[in-house]
Amino acid sequence: MAAFLQTRTLHLIKRPRLLDPLSSLSPFARYFNTIAAAHQHPDPEGQSSFSFGDGGNSGCDAILVKGPNSGPKREGGSSSVTMPMSFMTGSIVGKRFYKQVTTRQSDDGNGWSVMLDYRTLKTPSKRALKLPTLSLAKAIAAEWDYQQTDGIRPFTMPLMRLACTALDLVFCRAPWDNNLTSGVYDRQVQKIDPLLDWVKTEFGFKPVVYSSFFGGKQDEGLVKAMEKLLKITSDCELAAIDALAAASHSLVISVGIFRGRLDIEEAIELIRLEEDLQVHKWGLVEGGHDLDIADLKFWIHVTCY
Repeated sequence: MAAFLQTRTLHLIKRPRLLDPLSSLSPFARYFNTIAAAHQHPDPEGQSSFSFGDGGNSGCDAILVKGPNSGPKREGGSSSVTMPMSFMTGSIVGKRFYKQVTTRQSDDGNGWSVMLDYRTLKTPSKRALKLPTLSLAKAIAAEWDYQQTDGIRPFTMPLMRLACTALDLVFCRAPWDNNLTSGVYDRQVQKIDPLLDWVKTEFGFKPVVYSSFFGGKQDEGLVKAMEKLLKITSDCELAAIDALAAASHSLVISVGIFRGRLDIEEAIELIRLEEDLQVHKWGLVEGGHDLDIADLKFWIHVTCY
């Protein structure tokens, strides 16, 4: 059961759709219902609540958000809320500064946004938090509505963290026609393309590489091949792949280590390729780059032990 849930989570993170419409019987639904029941507030004015209900004609189960302090929405103008990088660490990031949490369709009609009062929510990298389904947007809205007035607690917002990871940490390549990044592009072609060719040989599909931070869709065949691989691994193997993927920010590199295509030093070189080029050009920052390198080597070596 644990392996199935972890596999499903890894699979969903890598899918461009991120999360399919949630059902009331899913583990996420049970998670929300559990924490909602465990944190009942005696004062109805200070209680944040949400529930799962029938989606009607929408074709999926809806997640209904009920705001305790539903204030009027600001008319006219536009604003946004950018989450600090500390949000991803799980620490408390400040008091609740909003009254009403809502969802709305994105301005371009392609996706859904979460609104804190009149502000559009953004990721720590200042990208618009544009979500593929209304159900996911409402689930994240429920996480924000659940926050109490004394502090925003990221560790109670797993879907928000997954969504930010999917939007901010994408596999991309430096533009080839930019003088500032042409050296990075050449290095990526030299070092990373052989690994992508190996993926095609091993799984029958080559990962699509994008030059945009927003990424794009991967071949469904590759997604299914990776899913099949993760499902046949043991619990310990799956935990190792998950840890490697977290350390490298790449499922391809993680699988390359797991299948013996990459040794530890080769993997570290690929993971740090772009940053090492910056260090070579501008110099190493003591207490910064050196600690990052040591931490990365520690986790890669421990996981491969």
